[in-house]
Amino acid sequence: MNAGLMLQQISTGYARRPVLHDLSLERIAPGTLVALAGPNAVGKSTLLKAIAGLHPVQGRVLLDGIDLARLPPRERLRRVGYLPQALPQASSLVAYEAMLSSLHASRPGLGRSQAEAAIEHTFATLGLKALALRPLNQLSGGQRQMIGLAQVLVRAPRLLLLDEPTSALDLRWQLLVLQAVHALVAQGQTLALMAVHDLNLALRFCQQVVVLGPGRPHARMLAAGRPAGVLTPELLRAAYGVQARVERCSRGHPLVLADSALAIPDEDPR
Repeated sequence: MNAGLMLQQISTGYARRPVLHDLSLERIAPGTLVALAGPNAVGKSTLLKAIAGLHPVQGRVLLDGIDLARLPPRERLRRVGYLPQALPQASSLVAYEAMLSSLHASRPGLGRSQAEAAIEHTFATLGLKALALRPLNQLSGGQRQMIGLAQVLVRAPRLLLLDEPTSALDLRWQLLVLQAVHALVAQGQTLALMAVHDLNLALRFCQQVVVLGPGRPHARMLAAGRPAGVLTPELLRAAYGVQARVERCSRGHPLVLADSALAIPDEDPR
């Protein structure tokens, strides 16, 4: 009955700048891919770090009814996979070794044959077999971002927290990433919260969207629900300060089309 993720009265921020205050989110069921959307500086990355246990937070983050703050670090690492915006370090490790290290850190009792099978499956799913024996310091930024995602996916965590996982990728790799995450989540054992700027990717791949918007003295949640119902011209105006339309392409997919930027007040909206 308690399966999934719930946020209860979450407040987080920095010493002299509150970012989010008293934010609550109803239960997100396993098998759900959620887009975390909103303009810059409204706390998307900060919220993901807080859920991952990497940033101070007040309130409760419940996963399957368990307060994550009460779990030992290794158990939390096993259940929660976090991909930051920062690329994996450009070390001399080959991609396969980086994957193996990530897997052993979260699942130390996993046998060698099981670990190898999990790594090979993840590489195949993401189309990364050709990079398996390449040192990380010889990979492009986009390739390192893909390896970082692979390090998270190979662990098969209950909760995925992805901070702009397609930011350094071209169109083909963006689609491969979203297809892979969508397929994993669709199996019903995983749920994912993904910070995105591309709203059309959210419309196409995500079952739910949470939109954060500017406010004083802290950002606020403007809306949450199914993307097609949440991403309206009125919401886009309030969140992003743009005049926009939501139309359908020739295949019936909804698309956000931004026509113009609107004037905003001079003061800092944060």
